Parts: sequence; structure tokens; C-alpha cells
Amino acid sequence: MARVIQVAVGVVLGALAAYWVLRSGALAPKSVASHGGSPPSEISASAGTATVSPAARFWTDFPMEQGGEKHSRIAKLAQDAAAGVVNVHTSKTVTREIGPGFPFEMFPDIFGAPRGRRGPMPKQEYKVPSLGSGFVISPDGYIMTNNHVVEGVDEIKVYFSDGAIRDAKIIGRDPKTDLALIQVANAKNLQALPLGDSDAVLPGDFVIAIGDPFGLDHTVTMGIVSAKGRELGQGPYDDYIQTDAAINPGNSGGPLLDLDGAVIGINSAINPQANTIGFAVPINLAKEILPQLKANGSVTRGWLGVSVQEVTPELASALKLDVKEGALVAQTTPGSPADKAGVQRGDVIQAFNGKPVVKPRDLSRTVASTPVGSSVPIEVLRDGKTVKLSAKIEKLASGEEVAQASAGEQEHSGADSLGLQITDIDDDIRQQLELKPGVKGVIIAAVDPGSPAADAGLRPGDLIVEVNKKGVSSAEEADKRIAAAGDSVLFLVKRGDGTLFVAVNRKG
Repeated sequence: MARVIQVAVGVVLGALAAYWVLRSGALAPKSVASHGGSPPSEISASAGTATVSPAARFWTDFPMEQGGEKHSRIAKLAQDAAAGVVNVHTSKTVTREIGPGFPFEMFPDIFGAPRGRRGPMPKQEYKVPSLGSGFVISPDGYIMTNNHVVEGVDEIKVYFSDGAIRDAKIIGRDPKTDLALIQVANAKNLQALPLGDSDAVLPGDFVIAIGDPFGLDHTVTMGIVSAKGRELGQGPYDDYIQTDAAINPGNSGGPLLDLDGAVIGINSAINPQANTIGFAVPINLAKEILPQLKANGSVTRGWLGVSVQEVTPELASALKLDVKEGALVAQTTPGSPADKAGVQRGDVIQAFNGKPVVKPRDLSRTVASTPVGSSVPIEVLRDGKTVKLSAKIEKLASGEEVAQASAGEQEHSGADSLGLQITDIDDDIRQQLELKPGVKGVIIAAVDPGSPAADAGLRPGDLIVEVNKKGVSSAEEADKRIAAAGDSVLFLVKRGDGTLFVAVNRKG
């Protein structure tokens, strides 16, 4: 009992002491001169301090100078852009079979099927949610995002920074560039982000990304443009901007902004093995297709009808080319615009419609954006001379490529002394490889590991059509031509549905 009384007296005395401290201001610091500021009792609440009684403060607040800049340029940019960045929530309905349940589903070998179970399993529908990002490009509700964010979904809801939630519909999609245009209804005065010029961006330029990674809305990350023109193997229109600004699942479709607040890319892909490598579709590529997405819901592309590959040093030497740039024609599609224009296998396309062609992808992108039905000039290098042609562009049909990269692009090939085993085409081989009756050539039966042919990339099953630009119809004929060749042998190889030139150096 005495112990309880002692504790009660202590509590009362402690309370009285605390009251005296607060009244007297005994714990308030006497001076903050060492920090160049004023005593806490003189610091205004408008300077950003917490609303605490000056007498109760026993810490030193940082003095805010009148008119001083408290936030960085990046913070202001992100704040200004926030209203134009949205979170895209989608859901799709999927169907799955309902299993027999535990323990039959987990241990079927032990328990077997449940008694009375006959016929197909019952099915259940359920919704799968997904998250992405996007950004407003016009005040009347048009929003840019990725195709993979909205493809195949049943419902789209757009979340704005002010808390508003609106239903959206798909206006147009383009799987080839992974871009999509959606729209929210009855929008009038939405804040639209300005679109910049991705061609003017240089590696090293500062950029920021804003999006919804892992559902953390309006996350801001900063970095630089690491590289331009990246190819990820997604298709002939790969031309990604690489950045080290953190991009994660959920960022897809969000903007990549320059320091002027202009969108220069649409965040689209990541490298899962590194958290500092992300990729964005250049905004200039989006500008080319946006009018068609809005008007038609899809994109109509031009078609030339050629299979092209890069001009490698080996091919340049074998073909005796004085150029290192351009698109080497490995094949023309019969009846295509290129065929009608007179483009030939072995030509190096150096310009199309007045634009230089440095790499095959330059040709693909330029042809794709050319209006169907228009006649355009083409400059090719043929036997050391420039030849000017004209092609009337046709519509790209589903499954075709405007200017297809030849199968096995940048790979090479060889024979016998080069580490190859070749054989004539017999009925069994023709049937196995599904070769048409009129197809001539010799089949590569095997490639020795580490040989010049292997180093060049030849594969068993490749069909050698030409050796040093002359057709071959038997293994004996091919051997003679290879034996008569110099240090470099040029092959024309059919692989799958395409053909490609391959230069093999005997010295490996």
C-alpha cells in the first residue's frame, strides 16, 4: 500500500514540475546565433515550421530566407506535369477450370480422381487486374499509353492526380510499336503534356520519368538518356531511347520528360537483369501514327517488298563495295513494288524518298511512314554505280514486313574446306524441308564447330543457292566454285522463307 502511495505522489510532483517548465520556458534555447538565425519564438509559422507553441520548442528551426528557392527545378517540373500524368487501371475476364480440390489436386498419383467425378471440370470466370501509366495529350481527353497495357482488356479506368476516376475506351492500337490511344469521356479542360522532339535528344541529357510502378502512383525518377536507337528484337520499328531513370512494372505508358517538361518518350520496357536500364518509344515515332490511330483505330503502313541486311565489313569486301552504310537487298518479293521498280538482289539501297538509309531499320521506318499509292525515288548502289529508281508504294498486308530484315541478319556461311559438309537435294530432303520442285541448290548437312563457316553463322539445313554470285545445283559444282574462290567466299543462302548473303573468310 505504501508503494502505491509513493507512485501516486511521484506522478503528481512530476506533473507539477512539467507545468512549471512550460510556464517558465526553462527548456527554450537562449540563442541560435551559431546557426545565423533567430530564436524559435521569433520564427513565423508561415516559414514552414510546425504549429507548436514557441515556448514548447527545444530544437532549432532552419531559418527560411524571404524569397529564397526551397525546391529544385526537377521538383517544380514534376509538380507542373503531375496533372497530365495518369494511372491506367485495367481488368480482363479469364476462365479457368475448377479442379477437384485438396488433396486430389495436389496429390493425384496418391489419391486418384475423386469419386463421382465424370466429364469435364466446371469452369469459373474471374477478373484479373493490371496497372499501367499514361499521359494526357489533348484537353478533350485523349491519352497515350502502351498497347500491352490495354490489349485484350474488358475495362479501363483512369486515375488522375486530383483523385478523379474516369472510365476510358480504346481509340486505336498499334502492336508493332506497342502504342495505344485511349480517351476518357466528357473531358474538356484536362491538362495536356506538350510533345517534344526525340530526334533532338542526345545521350547525356537529363530526363525524368513519372508513372505508377507497383501501384505507387505518380512516382518521379530522374536519370539521363543513356543511348538512342536501341534494337530489342521486338520488330522492324525498334528505335528505343535507353535511360537509367528508374522504370519498373507499372511505369509502362508513362512519359519520359526532358528538363523543359516536354515528352520525348513513352516508357515501355525494362531489362529485368538491371534496375538502371529502361527503354522508351521515341515520341516522334508516336507522332507519325497518332493521326491514324485517332481516325482509323489502326495504322496503315507502306510496303516495298524487299528482304534486307546490314552491310558488314565481310560482305563489303566480298561484294567489292566501297560503302559501309545502307541496306543490302538479299531478296525481292515477286510482284512487289521493289520488284516492279527494278530493285535487284545485291543492290545496296542508300536513299529512299530523299532520306539517307544508314541501316536496314532506317529503310523500314521510312517505308512504313510513306503514304500508300505514292511514287518515291530510290537510290541504289549496283556494281559500283548509283542507279536511280522509282517505286509506287503499296499497302502492307497482315503478316508482311515493309522492308524485312533478312533471316539471320548479320550472319555468314561457308563449305567443305571452310568446315562445311554439303549434300545434294534428294526427295527425302526436299520433303523434309518443304522445298518446292523448282528450287535448286545444295544443302548444308553439318558445320564443324570452330570452323570459319561456324564462325560465320552457317547452320545445318541452310540451302546454298549461289557461290560467288553464281548459281549451284549440285554439291560437286559448289565444291569447285569454293575451291576456285579466294580468301573470301560469298554465299547466297536460303533460310526459312528468306534469303541472305553470307561472306566466309577462310582464315576465320
